[in-house]
Amino acid sequence: MKYQKVVIEALEYELAPVVVSSSDLEARLEPLYRELRIAPGQLQALTGIRERRWWEPGYPLSHGAIMAARKALLSSGIAASEIGALVYTGVCREQFEPATACRVADGLGISGDVAIFDLSNACLGVLNGILDMANRIELGQIRAGLVVSCESAREINEVMIARMLEERNMQHFAHSLATLTGGSGAVAVLLTDGSFGSNAPHRLLGGITKAAPQHHNLCLWGVGPDGKGGYQQSMATDGVNVMNHGVELGRRTWEAFLPHVGWKAEQVDRVICHQVGSAHQSMILKTLGVPADKDFTTYEFLGNMGTVSLPLTAALAVERDILLPGDRVAFLGIGSGLNCMMLGIEW
Repeated sequence: MKYQKVVIEALEYELAPVVVSSSDLEARLEPLYRELRIAPGQLQALTGIRERRWWEPGYPLSHGAIMAARKALLSSGIAASEIGALVYTGVCREQFEPATACRVADGLGISGDVAIFDLSNACLGVLNGILDMANRIELGQIRAGLVVSCESAREINEVMIARMLEERNMQHFAHSLATLTGGSGAVAVLLTDGSFGSNAPHRLLGGITKAAPQHHNLCLWGVGPDGKGGYQQSMATDGVNVMNHGVELGRRTWEAFLPHVGWKAEQVDRVICHQVGSAHQSMILKTLGVPADKDFTTYEFLGNMGTVSLPLTAALAVERDILLPGDRVAFLGIGSGLNCMMLGIEW
């Protein structure tokens, strides 16, 4: 995938307001920790995450996406009427139907001759949405497209904490650990064909994807019978194998990505990775041969926000002058399935 006329016009976000520390979660799990003889502080020690953010109970996902999208339209000066496609890409959605994107579009005043739909691909959703908009722009179908997402970790954490306290065994705790890293947030990415007169467009050069679907059962989040005649959410992650197989898939994707966008490894100025935790960050950078000072992380205080993590981290890097005009920036995405995607951007 290579592009000649696609730019990232705006990258905006909305932070969830409720700060939840790792020690807060461990305090709720104190009976489990005591029974399994787990020392307090292990959650932060194992993941590098000291806190994450959650929405208030019952917060509508569409509201977070609308807030981020309004910021993107305002900062770019592009009117809602110019948007030719809007895609909502979160793992979390408000209903099975209609598409959450419809409520977002209505909140933004987007209607008429526009494609509005949801897209789901685990933590890669926003990057997949970026490619969808880029393809439409490159083909001349639209001039501008919006990719939005809003993730909420509160509900699945509440379910899994209750279940961990009920099960009280090490195997269940180990498979539930990744759930406790979850954070909440919203993001909007506005892409255009560069014809709106932006002073500093960020040019999307291209990207590459690779898949290892034989590992689709390593991270599962869904709804199933609760044994009482009803249904309940559940999540289980084989963290060790997700990391090992994911990093190997990342290595193969990186080796194909660099020549595809015409870069050498040493020419990459910055990388923005999907935010999982300290162990994953250390292993992927070491495997790819990327110096740690080229990376920028947010998992320490925002946790893993699924589809929102990578783009929101990039937006914060822009605010802190980490990403500078002219930088060669690589977005390194990985998602359950397993799927890997890397995008090259001339900032």
